[in-house]
Amino acid sequence: MNAWLVAAAVLTVGGFGPCLLLGLRGAPEQRLAGLNLAGTVTSAVLLLLAQGFGRSSYTDLALDLAVLAPAGTLVFTRLLAGQEPR
Repeated sequence: MNAWLVAAAVLTVGGFGPCLLLGLRGAPEQRLAGLNLAGTVTSAVLLLLAQGFGRSSYTDLALDLAVLAPAGTLVFTRLLAGQEPR
């Protein structure tokens, strides 16, 4: 186990907690922010794992996720735009 893997484990535990808290509780806008944050944290964790394991395929996956996660957020924003506020 090296420092990259330790950093990935710490970010996984510390980073996904707020994402889950926002995603499971709160207004739809807060849930959307939690989803966006989860995509960012996942990209960072995958980049750390790529360095820790020395596998370039994880880097490709992280960069693909970094490009596609905001697009998913835009789709959910479009779906929320049609709802009436509570």
